[in-house]
Amino acid sequence: MPFGFRWLVGGFTLGGILIWPLLLAPAQAGLLLPVLQLMRPKLETKLTKLCVDTASGGQPSLEAKLQEPCQQLAKPTSACLVEETDATGQGLEVLADVIRGSFGNASETVVKRCLAKMLGLPADSLKEVPLRELAQTFSKVRP
Repeated sequence: MPFGFRWLVGGFTLGGILIWPLLLAPAQAGLLLPVLQLMRPKLETKLTKLCVDTASGGQPSLEAKLQEPCQQLAKPTSACLVEETDATGQGLEVLADVIRGSFGNASETVVKRCLAKMLGLPADSLKEVPLRELAQTFSKVRP
């Protein structure tokens, strides 16, 4: 077995042994903050793309015009998502959702808390509202 491969496997094994107690205990606020902060640039990129794609309706002329406003919106949104993930102590669950490419209860909690915060509401005010209902409400065009 090549040295590099043994080191990599050994590193994962050692890392797993060192991290395992953290996975068994409830996540404490601040524990995963450095990891979450490292994810922010990628999150901002994804949020920008989602914003541009959604707002432009697939019209190339609008896509270029929406790029900068969407980037400006993505920065505070990603910061909020990181802050609220850390504040809820559900960082491990959210990271697991990200790794799986899924959207679980922890991720939903964080999104609702950020949405409330960005609207100037108390953090848990949207807790009982289904996320689908919130999305439908905000996607309706009002005159």
